[in-house]
Amino acid sequence: MNFKVEKAVLDSGVKIVFAVIEGIDNHRNDEEWQAYRTKRIAELYEEYKGLDIHTDPVLEGFNILHDNVGVKRRKNIPASENLIKLLVKRQEVFYINQAVDIYNLISLESKLALGAHNIDKTDGDVTLRFIDGTERYVPLGQNEPTPVAPHEYCYCDDSNEVLCRLEIRQVNKTAVDENATNIFYIVQGNAATPDELLTETAQRIINTTTKYCGGTGHIVVPEVVL
Repeated sequence: MNFKVEKAVLDSGVKIVFAVIEGIDNHRNDEEWQAYRTKRIAELYEEYKGLDIHTDPVLEGFNILHDNVGVKRRKNIPASENLIKLLVKRQEVFYINQAVDIYNLISLESKLALGAHNIDKTDGDVTLRFIDGTERYVPLGQNEPTPVAPHEYCYCDDSNEVLCRLEIRQVNKTAVDENATNIFYIVQGNAATPDELLTETAQRIINTTTKYCGGTGHIVVPEVVL
């Protein structure tokens, strides 16, 4: 599997690296991780409960990015902003499985937009590109394809299927469940995020996931294409 990104998407303000982890056991429910998770969720709630999203350069950077590509703010809340809002509302984050739980917590800590996808359900390579509206898109939790607007940036595989729309909505096709063993992670930032933050966050995903779920991982910088 190769990872690619259109130069035009980078020019719009997107920053992107990927992490790949293979051979994990996602059936685990590690007690040490659960204790750390509980502690960090409580700390992050205290940190974020009074936060004005629009004064935070990283979080607001995703909204500015959406402005740059003509995506309406109200209906398209960036992933990390949405996760923080859910934490503040519920003082908790839904537990799905350990691998997903790990990257959700790291997203909360880093404020970057993260996503995880089952490599074994992906067709060919993954390209972050501006779509033309012909792509197949079945959002997570839905059963039927949904139209996608041309000129949004999306992560697509070689079957012309959207795996992640913008950085806000993943899909059923590559959803990571307990049986997933090989995963690639999207680590996306914006013009306000230092390049080092992306690579540091990708490495944290690898280190933390392999510690609690096993496997081996590496960071991938995507090939830039026209």
